[in-house]
Amino acid sequence: MSRIAIIGTGFIGRAWAISFARAGHDVMLWDQFPQAPGAARDYIAGVLPDLDANDLLNGHTQQAVLDRITLAGSIEAALDGVTHIQENTPEKLDIKISVFKMLDDAAPKDAVIASSTSALLPSAFTAHVAGRHRCLVVHPINPPYLIPAAELVPAPWTSQETVDRTTALFRSIGQAPLVMKREIDGFIMNRLQGALLEEAFRLVDEGYASPEDVDIGIRDGLALRWTFMGPFETIDLNAPAGVRDYVERYEGIYSGLWPSTQHRANWGGPVLDTIESDRRKKLPADALKSRQEWRDRRLMALLAHKRSAAAKLGS
Repeated sequence: MSRIAIIGTGFIGRAWAISFARAGHDVMLWDQFPQAPGAARDYIAGVLPDLDANDLLNGHTQQAVLDRITLAGSIEAALDGVTHIQENTPEKLDIKISVFKMLDDAAPKDAVIASSTSALLPSAFTAHVAGRHRCLVVHPINPPYLIPAAELVPAPWTSQETVDRTTALFRSIGQAPLVMKREIDGFIMNRLQGALLEEAFRLVDEGYASPEDVDIGIRDGLALRWTFMGPFETIDLNAPAGVRDYVERYEGIYSGLWPSTQHRANWGGPVLDTIESDRRKKLPADALKSRQEWRDRRLMALLAHKRSAAAKLGS
């Protein structure tokens, strides 16, 4: 197994640490704030019992997973002998530019340097790096130890060998890489999620539906299929002769909707008051943290079910 460096140990960094450690890798934690790696390791120790209860530790004991996670006292110690570096610093371009220069200078020359950024294009913060061929984005859907999809986004100068190595590594730890051919703002997931959110805000803003009705439509409707099928497989199975048959039957419906989607609701306008009021009636602000914990336990149960169902029924 390899040694992995986690640079930045907030929500995303500590989540990645779980993914790598339960796959058998040694994980080094480093953060510019000296107390942060210890807090991250404590958080991980608190999550492991629930993962273990759902058989999501790949057969390892909680202690074995935790023992693979080491607090690095310096950036040099964190990078010593690593084959992969996962950077999780704040979403600020000047910080990314500085951090990637530092990592490229200090890391082993054959180590891949990946950023967890959700919004910055890799070309924007790696152009100046001498080893830019080994740099790319690996953006998780948080938390990655429960949601396998991860976007691999190369810069124009990222080598194919780097993309291939990174794809193989993340598949080996149980992630499901989305390997992009080239970069674009929003990558894949935020563009898909953004399209859905735009329509959700429009429907509420213009008085067609309540926030709860929109949530029901996804939660108790579309998402049931989407937990094990993507949109293209869904339409391929929703017409007798497959995807071409679906398009011939139904494209007219969607092209008819297109004109009414060509404007934005103001997310921060009066519609936000409506949505926030609806949400706070259902979930008081002081219950957000406990509901987040509930969400993660539901995700654990769902992931355990999906694995069991795939073993019995096929994926």
